[in-house]
Amino acid sequence: MSETNGIIGGEDERDGEGLPSGPARAPLLGPSTQESMGDGQKRDRLMAALTLIAGLGLVLALPFALQAGAVFFLPLTTALVIAIALVPLLEWLERHRLPAPIAAFICVLLFLVAANVALASIVVPAWQWIRDLPAKIPQIQENLKPLIEFYANLDSFVNKTVMNFASAPMKQPEVMAATPPRSLLDLFATSAPSALVEMFFAILVIYFFLSGWTRLRRNAITSRASFGGAMATARVIQDVVDDTSAYLGTITVINLTLGLIVSGVLWAIGMPTPLMWGGIVALLNYIPYFGPVFAALLLAMGGLMTFPDLGWAFVPPIVMIACHLIEANVVTPLVVGHRLTISPIMILISLSFWGWVWGTTGALLAVPLLIIIQTVVNAAGKPDIAGFLFEHGTLVNDPVDNRPLRRKSRDQSG
Repeated sequence: MSETNGIIGGEDERDGEGLPSGPARAPLLGPSTQESMGDGQKRDRLMAALTLIAGLGLVLALPFALQAGAVFFLPLTTALVIAIALVPLLEWLERHRLPAPIAAFICVLLFLVAANVALASIVVPAWQWIRDLPAKIPQIQENLKPLIEFYANLDSFVNKTVMNFASAPMKQPEVMAATPPRSLLDLFATSAPSALVEMFFAILVIYFFLSGWTRLRRNAITSRASFGGAMATARVIQDVVDDTSAYLGTITVINLTLGLIVSGVLWAIGMPTPLMWGGIVALLNYIPYFGPVFAALLLAMGGLMTFPDLGWAFVPPIVMIACHLIEANVVTPLVVGHRLTISPIMILISLSFWGWVWGTTGALLAVPLLIIIQTVVNAAGKPDIAGFLFEHGTLVNDPVDNRPLRRKSRDQSG
């Protein structure tokens, strides 16, 4: 039996009383191997710590850098998002044998025409509403008087503030003499030089991005060292373009339809400039959650300025909210939900972040930027920081898990 034990588990050692103490266990790894593994783990942990510190510093500094450099980063980001959305149109024109510069020029021209139409249909009438607001304040007070009387028993401070607003005589301020911009040329002429430079820079970025898109994509794919890397790069580029353009194109059609429906209802009830209100609804509907709420508040203000009766004054916001609820809960999930699923929490985080960094324009860009970042991250893979830091013995005593091997050796030794 002792010979068998010696063969399987080593020599049969005996303690001071002559009793067998069990077979001797030979080390599974040599000293040099263990020392080299320990040095490698220390290097890995050091590199992981440095990477984590650098990543945290970059994350903390990025929003402040974007905010401070908004003059450069905001038009650049806006132009890139618009250009990515126009890539399918560019590729369609190129398939019809149009040269890339001409196809890019047509895409930019169509975008400028659409922007000019939106500016003419929204900004010009809105300017007139702003000019008429001081003269409409007495009517707004008269419409809100029943609500003020209904809540007269509220807290004394609130009651005093509201009653002062309802009863105080309002001085009629002077009407603004400024004229609204009626086209993009007027907007360029009346804008500050910095805004003019930013808009011109964004247009140039869109054009040159589109004109060099085919060459840029080909160089990005062919520069990969392996066939698998080239295919992965091509897949990421195509996914970014498809997801971004599909989302923006689908949401644009949905928002325009929503705006036209709201405009038709407002025209039927006698609301002035219904196309302007429909354009505002369509534009603000690009901002999830907060945009429709703000549009409803603007429509409520417009209703109070237009209708002498409180019931009719609240018809425009009620119509807008009803149409939005149908769109958000029925139409958009049926059309967009099967193609692209975005977490509502991620949408809120993106809205908060980009809205804080770049204001209203950042909020409009929040969802497209989230789609682009989510597509790239899903293709590249999510980094396992915790596994990189703690997998190789940072939080355990044993750098190498040899428990299955030791259990096997113990079973063999009986």
